[in-house]
Amino acid sequence: MLNRLKLLRHHNHSGRLRPHEHTSYLSLSLLLLVVGVPLTSFTAFALSPGPESSSIGLTGSMPGKPPTIAATIKSPVNQQRFSTSPVTVSGTCTPKTLVELYKNDIFAGSTVCGDSGTYALDVDLLIGQNLLIARVYDALNQAGPDSNAVTVFYDALPPQAGALTTLDFGGAQLVLNTDAVFRGVFPEQALNVPIDIIGGTPPFAVNIQWGDSTNKVVPRGDNIGFTSSHAFGKPGVYQIGLQASDAMGRVGFLSVAAIVNGQPAVSSTVAAPTAATTSRLLALWPLYTGSVAVVGSFWMGERREKTILKHRGILLPS
Repeated sequence: MLNRLKLLRHHNHSGRLRPHEHTSYLSLSLLLLVVGVPLTSFTAFALSPGPESSSIGLTGSMPGKPPTIAATIKSPVNQQRFSTSPVTVSGTCTPKTLVELYKNDIFAGSTVCGDSGTYALDVDLLIGQNLLIARVYDALNQAGPDSNAVTVFYDALPPQAGALTTLDFGGAQLVLNTDAVFRGVFPEQALNVPIDIIGGTPPFAVNIQWGDSTNKVVPRGDNIGFTSSHAFGKPGVYQIGLQASDAMGRVGFLSVAAIVNGQPAVSSTVAAPTAATTSRLLALWPLYTGSVAVVGSFWMGERREKTILKHRGILLPS
């Protein structure tokens, strides 16, 4: 019986500390730091006041001087005669400007001047005399000087000495017309192209080639103007080709440039958190501070235990 009581006696403390084989205060501290830095940053962002609701930002371009160098018409040459239409008009220009061609003061097409300082554009001539003029425009649509004037003749009918100066062709010729400038649209935004059919005999079929490997055929039963829309997928310069035919087999042609702007850069700023997100974020702070307190308490308790044992002289080397 006495031996059994001895077995129940409390075991004397040896004073030896067991090593922390599975706990590292350095690792815990680094983990808390990794969690605390982004938590602090995001909380500061969530609670910081954003831009005032009344503030706005404006960007723009101040107009400079319009182009001072005129384009030239090198081909065709003055007094040249043609029996087919359209014909190719080419010449020199200031690179990156927009070149617009006119026949008897009627818009005949447009294209962008190339890096080499030259342009070439197919132009549908009017029956009889055509006075061709090229005009350059800068990015702000400011016109430069007119080019040299070139007079050519389209002899689809017996040669005529006089020019057709009105748009009332009485069905003798089919002519397409539209606005001279298409610019300012962004990718995936609709570009509206107004189209006028002048002369000819209805019904009509208008084939629109958008310059991005897509085309659209629009049937028309009259000469009333209409609008066709298209959205380009990428920024760039596209040459839109319009070709119409009527009931008598006449054909009208028009080529015009469309400039699609580059899409504005998307802001990388993170959207402000909602009130619910901010509330959940703030609720994490008690948990985080509690974790820091627990780790700190254990570390300080262990340090205190070591100090007490040293003072009592019973701390044995581990």
